[in-house]
Amino acid sequence: MDYGPTGRIERRLPIIVVVRLAPLISSSADGEKTFTDNISPHGARIFSKQAWQPGDMVRVTPLHAPAAFGKVVYCQKLPDDDRFGVGVKFPDRPVPWPTLQKYGDLLG
Repeated sequence: MDYGPTGRIERRLPIIVVVRLAPLISSSADGEKTFTDNISPHGARIFSKQAWQPGDMVRVTPLHAPAAFGKVVYCQKLPDDDRFGVGVKFPDRPVPWPTLQKYGDLLG
């Protein structure tokens, strides 16, 4: 597989999606309501008010869509902000982001 210079196997689009980010083991009402910075079927960069550790398993639930389960790949403190940029990989199956279906040809 060609991971390219960023280590990704597919292109991400800078699309904001409102999501609920929670630890994998938690109730569906738990978690933080936040939004993405960019998305692809197998990954996303999500903003969070808390620091996550690489390897943490998370549940990402887009508004009006089923939850996706992923693994934190990185967590970076954002400069001049009290938030973190969290890279999440969805290894088991692609996430059917409703917004991506409009722009699917740009990912190729």
